[in-house]
Amino acid sequence: MSGLGERQTVPLSVLLKRELANEKTEKPDVVLVHGQASENKKGEDFTLLKTECQRVVGDGVSTYSVFGLFDGHNGSAAAIYAKENLLNNVLSAIPSDLNRDEWVSALPRALVAGFVKTDKDFQRKAQTSGTTATFMIIDGCVVTVASVGDSRCILEPHEGGIYYLSADHRLDSNEEERVRITSSGGEVGRLNTGGGTEVGPLRCWPGGLCLSRSIGDKDVGEFIVPVPHVKQVKLSTAGGRIIISSDGVWDALTAAMAFDCCRGMSAEVAAPHIVKEAVHAKGLRDDTTCIVIDVYPQEKPPTSGTTQKKPIKGRLKSIFRKKSSESSSYIDKQYLEPDVVRELYEEGSAMLSERLETKYPLCNMFKLFVCAVCQVEIKPGEGISIHVGASNPGRLRPWDGPFLCSSCQEKREAMEGKRTSGICFIDLAAEVTNELSCKFAY
Repeated sequence: MSGLGERQTVPLSVLLKRELANEKTEKPDVVLVHGQASENKKGEDFTLLKTECQRVVGDGVSTYSVFGLFDGHNGSAAAIYAKENLLNNVLSAIPSDLNRDEWVSALPRALVAGFVKTDKDFQRKAQTSGTTATFMIIDGCVVTVASVGDSRCILEPHEGGIYYLSADHRLDSNEEERVRITSSGGEVGRLNTGGGTEVGPLRCWPGGLCLSRSIGDKDVGEFIVPVPHVKQVKLSTAGGRIIISSDGVWDALTAAMAFDCCRGMSAEVAAPHIVKEAVHAKGLRDDTTCIVIDVYPQEKPPTSGTTQKKPIKGRLKSIFRKKSSESSSYIDKQYLEPDVVRELYEEGSAMLSERLETKYPLCNMFKLFVCAVCQVEIKPGEGISIHVGASNPGRLRPWDGPFLCSSCQEKREAMEGKRTSGICFIDLAAEVTNELSCKFAY
């Protein structure tokens, strides 16, 4: 045993391994510069800014950045909890052995699992506050945004146009969400002051929340769900500007107004200027928070005088645009064209069976025994397939995951207005073995 005064040596092999790891750290494809600003009325807005997060991939290291905005209501507890736990819950839903492209492709599903787990864990604390969440992960040129509530995320690429990367879950403006709630057993209506007079925005009852999706809100019923709208795009090589703001900004400014009022400003200057413009237009009626992120190509260092092209007329994208076979083929053609924004993924369904759908390869059979939402191990015989209760489940095989633990299955049924018990795959391991034996006997 060496004494306290002796210098400890490090084996040469360890030093060489460290040096090789440092050399294999990937340089980021883009440079990010961000700024944020806030004017508080109630102190319930919180932000998360994490740049250059390191992730080991294969034999090297790559980086990604995370930006989040949480607009709390009925207190700040849910917003604070989501800020502190959502990222870890998302990352825990991604297998650790994926390369960079696979990791990016796994993000949409992991974001859904992370949002639902964060909501489920917070509701166990028996606190009644809630929060919106607009959560963005940037990996190279790929931008992935998950959102519940009405804090909006918008993009203006360098080549022009305005793209909505989030969806508004206000009952007043989202008919699809109103139908979902009423068909699940909830009620939607305005405040009744008596004598048949109705005032204010549309709300979900019980509880009276004017949003259809959020994290928390234990006291307003399970029809208010935490399942996020997710959109993933790949930026052009020229980059662009992204704005994430709470409803205090969007109640006063349109997307075009927000971009126009800060054109030519650095991100650090643009964020407080947008807040100032919003407060000047409507007054400080609510917490008003803004995050601005400028994305530059690696070879083009950012400058304070950077300008962007004005939006091209007709390029404003609908928040609730649905893909068609024609639009999909058009997007496929765009993959061959340089310098355009490419939409990689978009889904806003509140149904977990649709959002967690995946084909489990035989080489990853062990994942059958992990809950797709909370990531706890499931004992053989306790896993409930996400396909149970689906309108057209087809032929369910033992490996047709993903699977939910019993508590996550109960949450799913409550969110979808169902109370029927699911079908458990009894002695799942034995069924898999028998099925595989028959499959490969021929």
